[in-house]
Order: sequence, then structure tokens, then C-alpha cells
Amino acid sequence: MTLTPLLEALERLDEAHIQMLDLAVTKKQAIKENKVEELIKILNKESKLSKLIEQLEEERAQAAYIFLQGVGIRSNLNLNLNELSRLVFDLKDKQKLLDIQKRLSGTLQELKEANMLNQQLLQQALSYIEFSIESMSYYSETEATYHHPAGKTVGVQRSGLFDSRA
Repeated sequence: MTLTPLLEALERLDEAHIQMLDLAVTKKQAIKENKVEELIKILNKESKLSKLIEQLEEERAQAAYIFLQGVGIRSNLNLNLNELSRLVFDLKDKQKLLDIQKRLSGTLQELKEANMLNQQLLQQALSYIEFSIESMSYYSETEATYHHPAGKTVGVQRSGLFDSRA
């Protein structure tokens, strides 16, 4: 009934999420500076790290299952760390488990906030691009083609972005 494999899995999960948080900070800077190539590299790193986190999550679940079997629970319960800590009777192990839970929870909260900020930045960038495209495509197709000056009528209004007479 050792808790060590579970604690180690949780530690590795926290480290992986800290790496993901570092990438989120780097991504924010790349978005602000409009560095598309760097953003693509960051997304590739995030993808690889996500796969690692999935593997670590499986290890954590397996370690929790083994721990539950060690304390006499034979079913495959999916307990959260608070519920699991109630089954730990060694005070040192219980404190270690609660400490890593607190750290992991804090890291996940920071990561969630960073991802929300990056999502907002990307949404603003896309809105700006959409606005720019709409403002540039404001002219009708007839205004964009050449017409002989003799064929124009005198009272034509301009709807351009700039008034060259000013």
C-alpha cells in the first residue's frame, strides 16, 4: 500500500503542465508580435506535450487503482485527490498528497487563465483581419475597373478611403 508511484505520477503531471504554461506565455508573445512561424512551432510542441500529459494521466489512474487495491478497495473507482486522501492514514503521505494536489490545482488554474487570454488575443486578431478585409473589399467591382474618363458622368460620388482633393 505505497503511495509513492501515485505521488511521482502527480509530480510529473505538474511538471508537464508547468511546461505547458511556459508555452502558453511564449504563445501569448508570439500572438502579440504576429509571429506565425513561431506560433506554429509552439502549437507543435503543445501537441507533443498534450500526448505526454495523456500518458501521464493514464499512469496516475493506474497508480491510484493500485493504491486503492492496496487499501482493500477492489472496484475501479475514479476518485479525486481529496477523496483519495481520506484513504491515506499516514500523516506524512497525506500531507504530500494534499500538497501536490494544491500545486497541481494552482498550475491548472494558471494554465486555464493563460489559455483564455490567448484565445481572446486570437479572437481580437481575427476580428481585426476580418475588419481589414471588409474595409478593403468595400468598393464595388465597377469602381475597381478602368473606365474611359469621357464615359463618366459629372455627378459621380466617390466612396473611397481617401479624398485626393483634400
